[in-house]
Amino acid sequence: MAINPAYVTDIETQVQPTHDERARQSFVSTVRKHAIIDMRSKVQEDWTQRVAPALAARGTEVRNWKDIQQAMENEPSYRFYSSTRYNAQEMCYLSVQPAIERALPKMIALARDANKAARAGGSLRLNPNMEMPRYLKALDVHLAPGWTHSEFTADDVAQGAVVSFGGKVFTGQHPYRKHPGVIAQTTAEWLKRKFPQFKPQRVLDLGTTSGKNLLPYVEIFPGIEAHGIDVGAPVLRFGHAVAENAGIPVHYSQQNAEHLDFPDAHFDLIVSSFFFHEVPVKATKQILRECRRLLRPGGHMVHLELPNEAAVDNYANFFWNWDTANNNEPFYTNFRAQDPIALCSEAGFRRESCFAQLVPDFASSGEEKFERFLRGEIEAPQHGNGGWFFFGALNA
Repeated sequence: MAINPAYVTDIETQVQPTHDERARQSFVSTVRKHAIIDMRSKVQEDWTQRVAPALAARGTEVRNWKDIQQAMENEPSYRFYSSTRYNAQEMCYLSVQPAIERALPKMIALARDANKAARAGGSLRLNPNMEMPRYLKALDVHLAPGWTHSEFTADDVAQGAVVSFGGKVFTGQHPYRKHPGVIAQTTAEWLKRKFPQFKPQRVLDLGTTSGKNLLPYVEIFPGIEAHGIDVGAPVLRFGHAVAENAGIPVHYSQQNAEHLDFPDAHFDLIVSSFFFHEVPVKATKQILRECRRLLRPGGHMVHLELPNEAAVDNYANFFWNWDTANNNEPFYTNFRAQDPIALCSEAGFRRESCFAQLVPDFASSGEEKFERFLRGEIEAPQHGNGGWFFFGALNA
């Protein structure tokens, strides 16, 4: 559904980097890709060909990822990789701030206008008395200054823009994140093709930020009523303005996923994208109980997340858990240590209706390979290398 762009101006086009700012963003994106892909492979090569054999020669047993961490943390290859990756992560968000600050007054005005007009049929519901969870406000998660929730002026949208545009720098050179919403696209295509009789009427996206992984559900499931919740008002204001410009009716509300105000059995699809590893396991368990309460009989819950420790080998766990100590994600390792099927079962879902599996990235694999995967002819690539790790349940 399209609406007249003369009535709703595109908030994203207000951010106009200079030539030098664009060059900086391109450089940062390339450096991050070099660290996360190229340098990563060199570190693994160093471990496999030099460090691990040396440990074996001394009779030192490698029991788990922590032993690898201890062995590698002072090695030049790892230290160079880690410092490069850390600084590139910081620069992703810092590189977009100057252009956002120049455009901020206009963006705030546009977001206000979009909320008042709401011509696309969406809505924005904010809670000025929202109590931010301590686990969120104590750190700049992802090394993003202010993360999703910080506000510095009335009706602020700055953090929505910082997370959105910084995220584009973050993923700009990544081979499996060529456009926003690829995760939701994969989830929705998997559901649509694996369960052809499933016709969801209402979807809820947890930790939606600006909704980039919510909008694809509206395209793939025409007529679906889309809801996104987040604790951060700036990202919701920004996301609402983006959706209004696109002519997509989305209902955003500022809520803590641990205690939502929707009635029981209100949704037949509940999703999230890289959300649970940002909250304590205690909160994860409560949020999954909320999912169970909110999901209609026959509804699906699908969460894209990091693979749990038991699903990958020791070296992969060493790689994935880097973020705990280096990326302001203190709950990362503890979440990954959990059994996702056990978490869903504990929340009230029937264990036989719970799942945890890899699914190919739809955009990069293409329709033919995706269908071959669904028929069981090929396996999904590993998470982050052309595949995504899902867990969830059918509310049977």
